[in-house]
Amino acid sequence: MSTWLVTGGAGYIGNHVTRALLASDRKVVVLDDLSSGHTDRIPAGVVFVEANVTDRQTVVAVLTEHKIEGVIHLAAKKAAGESVDVPLYYYRENVAGMLSLLEAMQEAGVKRLVYSSSAAVYGTPKVNPVTETADLAAESPYGETKVVGEWMAKSQGVASGLSWVALRYFNVAGAGSDELGDSSVNNLIPMVFRALEEGQRPQIFGDDYPTPDGTCIRDYIHVADLADAHVVAAAYCEGKQVAEAFNVGRGVGSSVLEVMSMVSEVIGTDVNAQIVGRRAGDPPASTAATEKIASELGWRAKHDLRSMVASAWSAWQKSHISKSN
Repeated sequence: MSTWLVTGGAGYIGNHVTRALLASDRKVVVLDDLSSGHTDRIPAGVVFVEANVTDRQTVVAVLTEHKIEGVIHLAAKKAAGESVDVPLYYYRENVAGMLSLLEAMQEAGVKRLVYSSSAAVYGTPKVNPVTETADLAAESPYGETKVVGEWMAKSQGVASGLSWVALRYFNVAGAGSDELGDSSVNNLIPMVFRALEEGQRPQIFGDDYPTPDGTCIRDYIHVADLADAHVVAAAYCEGKQVAEAFNVGRGVGSSVLEVMSMVSEVIGTDVNAQIVGRRAGDPPASTAATEKIASELGWRAKHDLRSMVASAWSAWQKSHISKSN
């Protein structure tokens, strides 16, 4: 039974990845600085270490003490808009964090890595669906840090035999259970719920894009499907030395208006969204080509947009009720 370290394992995605790894009969150790994570979501029996990945000596100690055989590296700052305002913060957390982790892994002799990358590495795709061979043309400091992280993994693989997979997430949504909802202030579906809770109209940033209904199109992936992708990626790294990047999406585009309509259907009332101006840096459309991950890892998304919205709504209600009691 192999043991994997999950950095950022107390966060929204990390919660789901930790559970998926446990379900695959692997052991898990979680390392998280709790800047956005929650210790009460870490499963009982999982070792938890509170630390930032830039604390290299602590990471080395964790890798050594717990005989870690692979790392799933989720710990990072991830808001593209915020990264434009504080780029050095993003470079310190994401790039210096990756450097520290790779140095610690080298010192401890750990040679397997699943890296949390992002569709942001593509910037505005020239063609949709975008394939893994497309140019990496990030348009925010956040996206740039994810590109640099992939370069670092690739270079370390050549130099030291590191076996690595980069998973380029598209738009993550939904909840695997009511206790594991997304509370992010930057993701569309929780933003809609939060606006409604506060008696405000959810906002749509621009309706004049060159898309069928004028609003941005994104590829939404259920967080439970994403978690399963990490497990198959971990197994892939365990089997042989690899150096690969995979898109993780459904290959299906949904416009912001379509998401708003689905939310209205699920909650049983019109969200009455308000059109406001565009946000800087939003590509008109971004959807994933998923043939590579399907053919090489045998992974395919199972959940549709309704499942994502319904599970997110159920988790949001559960969280709201618990806070009001």
